[in-house]
Amino acid sequence: MRKALGRHTWAIGLLESCSARGPATLRHHDATLGVLRTAGFSVKAAAHAYALLDSSTYGFALQEAALPVNGRDTAASATDPIVQMFSAGDYPHLMEIATEHVLQPGYDFGDEFEIGLELILEALQRWIPESGVGPKVAAPTG
Repeated sequence: MRKALGRHTWAIGLLESCSARGPATLRHHDATLGVLRTAGFSVKAAAHAYALLDSSTYGFALQEAALPVNGRDTAASATDPIVQMFSAGDYPHLMEIATEHVLQPGYDFGDEFEIGLELILEALQRWIPESGVGPKVAAPTG
């Protein structure tokens, strides 16, 4: 989903404005819920897991689409004006992240998605029952 939204950033606004989903979207939702149920998630835990995965993926795609960097630009060219603002010392932590992480060779904001997804999947794995009797950790209520 994230890659498709990255290729078609115009679709983000369209998805945001749609109140009814088409058959392809419904098949995607159903298939994802099916994977979660087959993995051992209860109905309630699958609903929670799906909402978390969907919002994380959609939110990340939205952030990526809003970045000032595209295929033709480099992080340095987009962040130079921002770093100049930081140089006054008003934002020391932002300056630290920019200079020691974002502006380093090989940095790709897209890598942050994989890190977040891995954390989410590790946490969700605790909700899968070991024996099929019930969850290892109770899924949140609410």
